[in-house]
Amino acid sequence: MGGLHVTSLPDEAAQHADTLILGPGEEAFPRFIKDLREGHPQKRYVASWRSIENIPPVRRDLIKREKYFVPNSLVVSRGCPHHCDFCYKDAFYSEGKSFYTRKVDDALAEIDSLPGRHLYFLDDHLLGNPHFASELFEGMRGMGRVFQSASTVAAVLNGNLIEKAAEAGLRSLFLGFETFSPDNLRSSNKLQNLSKDYVAAVERLHSLGIMINGSFVFGLDHDDKDVFRRTVDWGIEHSITTATFHVLTPYPGTRLFQQMERDGRITSYDWSKYDTRTVVYKTLGLTAEELKQGYEWAYHNFYSWSNIFKASFGHDNIKQQLAHLFYMGGWKKFEPFWNFMIQYGNLNRMLPVLENLLANTNGHKTKST
Repeated sequence: MGGLHVTSLPDEAAQHADTLILGPGEEAFPRFIKDLREGHPQKRYVASWRSIENIPPVRRDLIKREKYFVPNSLVVSRGCPHHCDFCYKDAFYSEGKSFYTRKVDDALAEIDSLPGRHLYFLDDHLLGNPHFASELFEGMRGMGRVFQSASTVAAVLNGNLIEKAAEAGLRSLFLGFETFSPDNLRSSNKLQNLSKDYVAAVERLHSLGIMINGSFVFGLDHDDKDVFRRTVDWGIEHSITTATFHVLTPYPGTRLFQQMERDGRITSYDWSKYDTRTVVYKTLGLTAEELKQGYEWAYHNFYSWSNIFKASFGHDNIKQQLAHLFYMGGWKKFEPFWNFMIQYGNLNRMLPVLENLLANTNGHKTKST
């Protein structure tokens, strides 16, 4: 066994497996295979070095592309240069480097080999190494790609890297706002967001035609009962295309979990409840029931038709208004349709719609500015 949970709780996992792979597997897993073939596998393997250079290409010929909405998913880096207390990353990469990239030429070769236009980068922070990202985006110019990825507010505001990303085809960005409270940012060690102008980041992305999937965490120690309405109102006012809301979850192995366990605040060790939707700790600024209800209220209200229209028409560009409306509405308001497409293996038929929607977004300013 291996992965995030196994790496965080190896003693627990050892009760269910003969061998554990702890941390990244690019180097450790081949060692296990070699030992297994020779008849003497070890109990635990930990990566002795961290690198994704010179790894074999993904066997994409084994993937049934027609069953996936976005089959061109790829990773060109591992981890993140930041160290937020609630993030699982530091636990997973604890025995070595926690952020590293592929060779630019190798990444570009993989991109060039992929059919279609759309790419989905699964990297935690595609802009985390500015030199690497700059060379990657320079190499992607002229490829005619449209892509989605994740980054930080700080990276959007620093230098001209986000402009290079837009020129290369970036059209949708998962962005970790998490909280508007400086006290919450400090207590979570999310220092890269301190003193950053969230509105300026939003305006810069909109001016480049990049849609935003904003990430927000509820239940941090300095939150109160008004945090849900403030967050939803802000997102709609500034035309955030989609929002992902989370109940604060102290994943095992994180500094947040360790601190809460020391303070006697963990209320459940049922790991199936550690899903960013369930309250598993003693809250401070609001009750567990208020947190759960507020989380559900935020999703319901952010994706109400009235707010979908309000956020969409917050743009002053008709193409962006329609793109926002179709993307936001289609994502959350047609679940029976998506369930049907998944059930009958037809998701890939919708990919051209996504490609055209992303390709036809234009830069602009929001009306509120």
